[in-house]
Order: sequence, then C-alpha cells, then structure tokens
Amino acid sequence: MRLTTEAQTVAAPQPTQGVLDRFTRPLQDLRISVTDRCNFRCVYCMPAEIYGERYKFLPKAQLLTFEEIARLARVFVKLGVQKLRLTGGEPLVRQDLHKLVALLNEVEGIDDLTLTTNGYLLPQQAEALWDAGLRRINISLDSLDEEVFQKMNGRGFSVQRVLEGIRAAEEVGFGPIKINAVVMKGVNDHTVVDLARFCKAKGYIVRFIEYMDVGNLNGWKLDNVVPSKEVIRRIREVMPLEAADKSYQGEVADRWRYADGSGEVGVISSVTEPFCGDCTRARLSPEGHLYTCLFASIGHDLRAPLRKGATDEELEDRIRGIWRVRDDRYSEERTLMTGPLPRKKVEMYHIGG
Repeated sequence: MRLTTEAQTVAAPQPTQGVLDRFTRPLQDLRISVTDRCNFRCVYCMPAEIYGERYKFLPKAQLLTFEEIARLARVFVKLGVQKLRLTGGEPLVRQDLHKLVALLNEVEGIDDLTLTTNGYLLPQQAEALWDAGLRRINISLDSLDEEVFQKMNGRGFSVQRVLEGIRAAEEVGFGPIKINAVVMKGVNDHTVVDLARFCKAKGYIVRFIEYMDVGNLNGWKLDNVVPSKEVIRRIREVMPLEAADKSYQGEVADRWRYADGSGEVGVISSVTEPFCGDCTRARLSPEGHLYTCLFASIGHDLRAPLRKGATDEELEDRIRGIWRVRDDRYSEERTLMTGPLPRKKVEMYHIGG
C-alpha cells in the first residue's frame, strides 16, 4: 500500500475501535522509548564524535515514571493500540526495567509486548524480564565480524558480549529470537551472508534494515544504502529463498523462507520501498512527547497534561486529536526526491527505531 498525495488516500480496513489519521491509517502500535541514554555509539544512530562524554541527556526528573508510562499505555489501548515495543536509547540502561514490563503486562488489550535491545546487558537482566512477563525480544547485531562490530558500535565492545546476551535470553525461554542488523555499504554489507547463515543455523529470525536518514547527525547519504533486493540476492546465491506472506497488516518487514524449511529472513526497506501507506505506529519519547512518525520534526507533549491532573478521557481526546490530523509520509516523499528532505528531524536514539 502506498500513499501518493494527500488528495489520493489509500483505503484501509476500518478498525472496530480507535482512531484513523488523514490517510485512514489506524493507531495500532506504540513504541515506548524509556531513555535517551545508550551504552553504544552506533555510527548510524549516535556517532561518538557528537555524543561524547560531555553530551547532556535528559535528567531523571524529566523522564516519565513507569506508572505514567503504564497509564498512558492504557489510554492508547482505548484508541486501538494492540502492540507495545520498549526501546531507547538502550532500554536496559533504565534501572529496574523489569518493573515496567510487569506493569505493562497487566494492561488489558495488549496482544504483543516486545523489547528491542543491543543485548549488552541481557546476561544480567534476561531472567528478570522473563519473570516479569516479557516473551518477545529483538536484539541488534550488525555483524559477527569482531572488527566490523567494534567499529559500528563506536565503543569497541566485543561481539561476544552480545552473543552471551542472546544465549542468556534463549536459556530463560525467549523465542523465536529476532536479530536486527542495519546494513551500510562498505561498512558491514560484506558480512550479511555470514550473519544470515549464523541465524539460520541457530534458529533466529534476522531482519536486515536499510540504512535510514533518521535524525540529522548520522551523515546519511543515499550512496551508503544497500537496497534490500541486493541483500536478498546475495543470500539467495548461497541459501535458496522463497517469498513469504506478511504476518499481519502493517508489518514492516518483507519475509522470505529458506527453501529447505529451516527458518526465515526478513528485510526492512524504508528507503527503497517505503511502507508509509500501512504505517500504524506512534512513538512515545522518554519525556512523554508523542511522535507520529520516525522522521517527525516535532512531538506533542503528553507529560504536561498528565502531571497537571488530566483525566484519562482528556488524555484520550488529546491523542485522538493528534492522530486524526496525522499526514506523515516522509519515506515516500524522500524517495520521490531521491534524497533526504531539508528539514530537522528527531534523533533516532530519542524515540527508538
């Protein structure tokens, strides 16, 4: 499904409850960034030369409390949200994150609660997260090559530590585990097949993500993007694949099954094949701002009314009003222009991927 102009809207199934934006896209997914801090400095998100030791992140008092996040989640559910994803920054640097998981696990109407992490702190936290009710987890792993991985995470951290985190998640019961890998031309694209082979052997589901122009500071250039079609071509040359249907409407990944039945691989093609027409995702920043697009310029403050005593109904009305006028389709507009649009965008570490 693709949007072309504001006048040419795309029909979408009417939800049984909830709210639609200007392109009739329902609000179904909420990505909750619990912190803007991260222990990595990945080159495509928080390059170390910019986000150094003196960089000032949000003070604790400005962050939404776990109770505030859970309350907002319940309000979003009333508007149609069914899926929650905890992100960052790196969510596991937020102290006692398992307590938030426990609160969200009690929210009625949530069909899917997921965490995206770089895996570095998983060995210490996997069991507590499982005990709190988390059942699905995505782990970022851009390459198995030690030199490449250290370069990409910007801190020289070893890939072995992330592999330990993956094993810890497996041991407590998480599965199937999903691996996310951002692909950059000339940086890690030569390691794509090795990562796919590793995940196939281990039973993990890998998602290769096109390098995106999220934020303003990651030095993005279209020339550095490896099209998803090229990623699939390289994998197919050594491990035959066949196309698979999407799991649900609005799924961002295109899925491919291994011909021998031993698993699947996916690609996320925000640059070369935008999926704005099916986008049902909203994002909540650590300080309580609602963003209606990964590439948004501004957020809408929910923390202020929340802390001033707004009722659930008043919060619901505010969110409904924001979503109803949503007309974001940045990826399609960028593709039409074959380059980044000239505007300031929120940084990815602030609202998650």
